[in-house]
Amino acid sequence: KRIGWSIGAIIAGALVIAGLSIVPMQGVQTDGTRVPTARVVEGDVPVVVHTTGELRPVRAVGLVAPAIGGPLQILNIMATGTPVKEGDVVVEFDLSEQEERLAQAKSELAQAEQEITKLRADIVVQRAQEQVTLLTARFDVRRAQLDVQANTEASDLVSVIDAKKNVLILEEAKGRLAQLESDLKSREATDRASMAVLEEKRNKARLLMETAQRNIDTMRIRAPFDGLVAVKDNDSVGAAWTGMVVPEYRAGDTVFPGRPVAEVLHESGLELVAKVTEYDRAHLNAGQKAEVAIHAVQGATLPATIKAVAGASRREIFGWDSTRLFDVSFQVTGGTANLRPGLTSHVRVTGDPIKNARYLPRQALFQQDGKPVVFVRRGGSFEPREVKVSHRTETHIVVTDLPTGTEVALRNPLSEERKGSGGAGPVKPGAGA
Repeated sequence: KRIGWSIGAIIAGALVIAGLSIVPMQGVQTDGTRVPTARVVEGDVPVVVHTTGELRPVRAVGLVAPAIGGPLQILNIMATGTPVKEGDVVVEFDLSEQEERLAQAKSELAQAEQEITKLRADIVVQRAQEQVTLLTARFDVRRAQLDVQANTEASDLVSVIDAKKNVLILEEAKGRLAQLESDLKSREATDRASMAVLEEKRNKARLLMETAQRNIDTMRIRAPFDGLVAVKDNDSVGAAWTGMVVPEYRAGDTVFPGRPVAEVLHESGLELVAKVTEYDRAHLNAGQKAEVAIHAVQGATLPATIKAVAGASRREIFGWDSTRLFDVSFQVTGGTANLRPGLTSHVRVTGDPIKNARYLPRQALFQQDGKPVVFVRRGGSFEPREVKVSHRTETHIVVTDLPTGTEVALRNPLSEERKGSGGAGPVKPGAGA
């Protein structure tokens, strides 16, 4: 019987523990370890948003390796932070291959020009010879015509045989003249075709020369305006994904066409770009004042103004945090002469306080079954209760369905109870904050 009662007690205890794990809104007994508490307070909630940002130029233009075929080797590149003027060469690639192509194209162009000049001279000489031959043939035809004409006018003086001979000579002369005229037209067509081939060869050589020259020009990337140089990281093998330190591009590195190698940052103005969570986004508006502390300039706190707050959110591609982030841009004023793009900074924005609100410390809010809950004190235990949160700041939450003075836990009593079950002792409510 004792064994049966023991087994029954064990089964009953297991069922009780299972019931506690599946009933999320059950109260938690607290008779040992103290849990800090706080009470719902009514008043004005201060709104202060802290975030970090990076200084960026208002205008920047990327410099990209030209798309001219295979990989390119950097011959010279300016270092990051180098001031440049409009038209200065920022990046220069190895030009030896393109210079060789340019020299070869120039040689082919000169050869094509010479061949065209020679063909034109040959055509002039050939045309002169053909004109002489053509005039001779026409003269032969005319003389034969006169001999045939004499057959009728002086028939008594010309024998029958000579008359027939004159007729045959005329027909032969006409045939030779017709053949010469036909050959002349054929040679003219052939000469035009030969000239077209040489002109196409010249055009091809000129195109190759222009292409090589254009490639040479594009392989010297120049600054589009006055500014500073910012060299990109040489992550051609994906080393950044493995956590390695990726160096910047430098002379001797190989770059694939189309990859950005540097930027020219315009010095006309700087702006600060930061990211805030969706909860802080509700407290920020364009025109609000802010304070910016530059990490690289110790003790420098500059005034700033919110320029714009993004209306669309974004998430990190890789990461477990599902909180949405919003981009916020700030206009930094005063003392910006020593600032440079890329410097990180700390931003503090003081928003308008939330008036006449009932609020708690933010650490009093927990998630249970995907719902926001607080643990309300009920005598010697805490009772989880779902709440409606209308506002959240970095330090407080505004609740709408808890009366003023309600005492809640600042630590999760469920976790404290589990610790107590392991030997830490029972959980007790602490003094209200």
